[in-house]
Amino acid sequence: MRCTYVLLLLIIILFPACIARPDTPDSTARIAAARETAPVGTQGDAADDPALWHHPDRPESARILATNKQAGLVVFALDGTHVQSLLIGRLNNVDLRQDASRPYDLAIASNDQINAISVFRIDRVTGQVAHSADHPTGKTEPYGICLARDAEQDLAGVTYKDGTVQIWSLGEAAAGARLVKTVKLASKSEGCVFDETAGTLFVGEEALGVWAIDYRTDPAAPVRVDHVLSGTGLAADVEGVSLWRGENGEGWLIVSAQGADRFIVYDRKAPYAARGAFTVTEGSGGKIDAVTHTDGLDISSRPLPGFPRGLLIVQDDGNPRKEVDQNFKLVSWTAVEMRLGLPELTPAQNGANSGHSE
Repeated sequence: MRCTYVLLLLIIILFPACIARPDTPDSTARIAAARETAPVGTQGDAADDPALWHHPDRPESARILATNKQAGLVVFALDGTHVQSLLIGRLNNVDLRQDASRPYDLAIASNDQINAISVFRIDRVTGQVAHSADHPTGKTEPYGICLARDAEQDLAGVTYKDGTVQIWSLGEAAAGARLVKTVKLASKSEGCVFDETAGTLFVGEEALGVWAIDYRTDPAAPVRVDHVLSGTGLAADVEGVSLWRGENGEGWLIVSAQGADRFIVYDRKAPYAARGAFTVTEGSGGKIDAVTHTDGLDISSRPLPGFPRGLLIVQDDGNPRKEVDQNFKLVSWTAVEMRLGLPELTPAQNGANSGHSE
């Protein structure tokens, strides 16, 4: 009996985070999905990552760019209807930036079929997406990807299953890409997002947690944001990573804990305090199924029709059955703010998908 007591005491002392980890339903808010997209078009494990594009004049004409990792890029309207497909190969993640200094907007995707960064131009009038270039990465199977517009320069963050994180400076032609920095994490990494205001690249390491990398310094030493046994609700697999951007660098970091079917919200600024966790439940009176096993996600702080405080888009593994008709669910940020008791920050003037200063 004494040995049992001592063993239990050691567990409590050495692993308090495991004891405190909030895995019960009472610790996680439940938020209903507001809308959903059509399926991506192929069965099995297909849908992965979304990116939201805003029309400069007509908010209702926003577009959701999303990857079908069996076939290419799929584009949806804000009401969830399918509007375009670009069947160029196995794309895993996608991100975009909008900048008034050029006559088009830019999107990039990780293309593991040709081991490259695939580049797309988005027409500002029509929202039409066109494939324009491929930048070879020189490394097998680029996995996650994110885009920054920093000092009139396009930067791509590319993550790999061996924990490598590359940062590329992108040019217009395939030969114009230049590798500017490499950072090494311990294990498989995918989701990432740039915070150009802070000079930070957030990266999700799937088995372990979330890191913040100061991409403007050399060497760029990763700083831990959270780990999967911290008690915040973060759990493996750590997948999608995105930012709700407020003025003056305020805002929220949102991370998908795929293995626990939930999402964790952190302060955008260091020390990145956790503000709560939530799941996305069925919506529209049961017409929209609940979200499970989310991979990629994206969020915007700009107002859209039906989403006055911003829009969160998350991948759904099963619609409703696992790996069948995978699609993306749309969630009102107003609902997240209310359920988690978040303060109503002022959105950044240029919203989530702009490289402009805030």
